[in-house]
Amino acid sequence: MPAILIWAAVAIVGTLIIWKGSGILERASQRLAEYYRLPEIVKGAVVVAVGSSFPELTTTVLSAALHGAFELGVAAIVGSALFNILAIPALSGLAGGGLKSSRDLVYKESQFYMIAVAVLLLAFCFAVIYHPQGESGALQGEMTRPLALIPLLLYLLYIFVQYQDAVDARTEEVPHDIRPLVEWGLLGLSLLLIVVGVEALVRAAINFGEIFGTPDFIWGFTVVAAGTSLPDAFVSIRAARAGHAVTSLSNVLGSNIFDLLVCIPAGVLIAGSAPIDFAVAAPLMAVLTVATIALFLTMRTDMRLGRTESGFLMALYALILLWFCLESFGAIDWVPGLPPANAT
Repeated sequence: MPAILIWAAVAIVGTLIIWKGSGILERASQRLAEYYRLPEIVKGAVVVAVGSSFPELTTTVLSAALHGAFELGVAAIVGSALFNILAIPALSGLAGGGLKSSRDLVYKESQFYMIAVAVLLLAFCFAVIYHPQGESGALQGEMTRPLALIPLLLYLLYIFVQYQDAVDARTEEVPHDIRPLVEWGLLGLSLLLIVVGVEALVRAAINFGEIFGTPDFIWGFTVVAAGTSLPDAFVSIRAARAGHAVTSLSNVLGSNIFDLLVCIPAGVLIAGSAPIDFAVAAPLMAVLTVATIALFLTMRTDMRLGRTESGFLMALYALILLWFCLESFGAIDWVPGLPPANAT
């Protein structure tokens, strides 16, 4: 019991450090985006999104490089992605009294995110086809560095599209009250704090798995995902309350695009390779696709994410969490590759 309390305290402290670092990162990113005259949708989808997704990137890198637990990092990405795509827009919509969407969000950002899910799933397929692992007939493979470059190249295309939008919209004057060197320094400090906080979360998750005899995937999907999703939640809810609906929603979509196309491949590039169980990956990617379609449809209704749509997204997220809990503890077996709790 004392060990549980100790690691629970470590997880709480790590989450608080991430929260503090993310607050500094958010302010520095916003001010740098204003200084470089980036349009609101680019600011939310790239600058703020990459900054608030840094905990997820740190999670996969630390899990793969220091702890040899790449599965935990992937679980954290998937859990965080579901929270971002369903819970955060719902909470932001409720907090802001409804969010006004835009055609760029509906027809560019959300659809590009669907492409990101498809491309990552394609990379997993190639891992199983060209680098099979395990017994004959098993849906397992190895994701190598060349395969990890596939989603990274797609993210470069995404950055190019956003760059074109930024060039087309750069008309505002540069603010005179922003000191860029100071903001870059604060940005560096925030990233250091986030690394420390994420390391605490990863260590806590690994030790929880050892104490309860559960696989890393469960704790990555819950504890680590919840902690690393805090920056995105704070950024989007604050933006919604301030009336910046486009920034709020584009941050969510941009963060998830970064998570899938950069964070997961980064772990593979650091580790050299990573095992892929397609029996787990395919159902999870399917759930992400369903969640993205749900967000796409709710944003498209009158180009507004109202309270009714927000409630629907929150209910869907609760349903997915219930499914995952039942799956983890063996009540159902819809994902054969996912080991249940207390599995030896």
